[in-house]
Parts: sequence; structure tokens; C-alpha cells
Amino acid sequence: MTYAGQVKNELARHEYGEKCCQAAELTAFIRLSGNIQISRQRIGLYVLTSSAAIARRIFSLFKKLFKLNSELFVRRKVRLRKNNVYIIRLSGKAQVLEVLTKLELLQGDSPTQTISDTIYKNRCCCRAYLRGAFLAAGSITNPENSYHLEIYTDYESHAEDLVRLMANFELQGKVTTRKRGYLVYLKDSEQIAEFLNIIGAHGALLNFENIRILKDMRNRVNRLVNFETANMNKTVEASVRQLEVIRLIDKEIGLEKLDPPLREVARLRLQHPEASLQELGALLDPPLGKSGVNHRMRKLEKIGMGLQKKVR
Repeated sequence: MTYAGQVKNELARHEYGEKCCQAAELTAFIRLSGNIQISRQRIGLYVLTSSAAIARRIFSLFKKLFKLNSELFVRRKVRLRKNNVYIIRLSGKAQVLEVLTKLELLQGDSPTQTISDTIYKNRCCCRAYLRGAFLAAGSITNPENSYHLEIYTDYESHAEDLVRLMANFELQGKVTTRKRGYLVYLKDSEQIAEFLNIIGAHGALLNFENIRILKDMRNRVNRLVNFETANMNKTVEASVRQLEVIRLIDKEIGLEKLDPPLREVARLRLQHPEASLQELGALLDPPLGKSGVNHRMRKLEKIGMGLQKKVR
């Protein structure tokens, strides 16, 4: 099962809440994964999902809110051996119109994609609507790989409404086009974690945070290792360069011709080729700081550059 499937399975068992929240969640289900079919004066409302757990939840919501026994069908996808499709069907003109009217899915006689003010006014209903939207048309990537959560909708106005709902909880949802529809998405890990908290996926939230902490620790360790490796490489390269200079000076004029401070640090470098400048400074008598040792090394390199010109 995918990571998104695990999150949705948890949400499908979430408590139903008050009647207003049940209505908000069912509204999102119908708007995002439902369709109306009309033929020969007959009308039917269909809600589709690929999850048995979500199908049971939708079926229960119809029953709790409207005392209606909707029908549940299962169809097997033939192409590419995909999973079952679960279809919840509500038939009968009077029943369908009752549901659409009470859930404010109609504006006059036409379907509307605008989220009603009734939902906006109550934070609990905002949470429920976002939960239904995610269950119906949402997805989340495994945080081990990347951070991305999205909800697909066919209509731009509805996408903008979803962003407004998220903004009620200080979430900064973004909208992008995808094929013939629109995606509302979050890419910041903290925002995704907060979204999971808002819709009630608390088990998934704990798992998400654990993975996020481990990833952050792993990345921090990698950065430290890379930093230490880079510093070590710099130390080795500097040491090799300094040794070449000191050996050239010793060969051409002899270290005994150097001033005592330069002679002392040159001999220490020959004796301790792997030491850092700070470690060399600690070996001097009296001890000298890193910048002081570096100053002497630069003087030696300057002398070495002069000798190289003469040799050439």
C-alpha cells in the first residue's frame, strides 16, 4: 500500500463528528468524486472511489445525514490489472435533489463549485471539508522521498476556495494546472504536517514527523561530514604545498639561514606533515595561534617563490 493509501485508511476510520461536519465532508466527496446522470426523467447521483474503507464511509454518511440507503457497487478495472472501483449510487429525483439542496451543491437548478458560507463559518466544518477533499482527490508523497501534498479538482474556482479554506489555518496552498484540471498543493514539510493535524490524521502525522526528524538528522550529519572532509582536504593540500616549499628552501639555502621563528616552524612542519596549523602552533615554544603560524608559513612560501624563480 502506498503512503497516501495508509494516510487515507486512517482518515476513513476517523470519527464522524457533528452533523454539520458530516455534511461538509460529504459535500467534498460529492463535489470532487461524484457525478449526476440524467436519462428519461430519471436522475442518479454517483460517488466513486478506489478504496473500500472510503466507500463504507461515504455510504455511512448518506445514511447518517439523510436516512437514505444508497446502493454500493463494485467494478473491477480490467486495464493494467488495477484495483476495484467502488460506486455509491443514490437514485430517485426527489432523493437526489434533497441531498444536493441540503448540501448547498445547487445554485438555482445548476450545480455550483463554490464552497458555501455555512462551511466557512465553522472551523470544524472547514476541517471536515478538507478531510473529505483529501480522501476524495488528494495524495501525499512518502516523506522519505520528498515533501508534497496535493488535491485535484476540475474547477479553478473550487481550487481557489480550497486555498481559502487552508488559509483559515495559516496554510499557504498554491494552485497549478494539471491536464484538464487544477492542483492545490503544499510542499513545505511543516505545512504538510499541520495539514495532517487539521484533517485528523494524527497517526500519520506522528509517522511523518519521525521520518522528517530522521531525514533532518541524516542531512545534518552528511553536511558535517562533507564539511570535515573538505577541511581535511584543504589541510592536506596546504601541508603538501608547505613541505615542497620548505624542502626547496632547505636544498637551496639551508634552513639554518632562516630567521629563528621561521626555522622553528619549518622544522615542525617537516616533523609533523599531517598536523593542522593550530596543532603546529601548540607545539611551538611559546605556543602560537593559528593566524600566527599561518603568517610564518606565508613568509616561507614567499621565500620559496623567490627561489623557484632563480632556479628557473
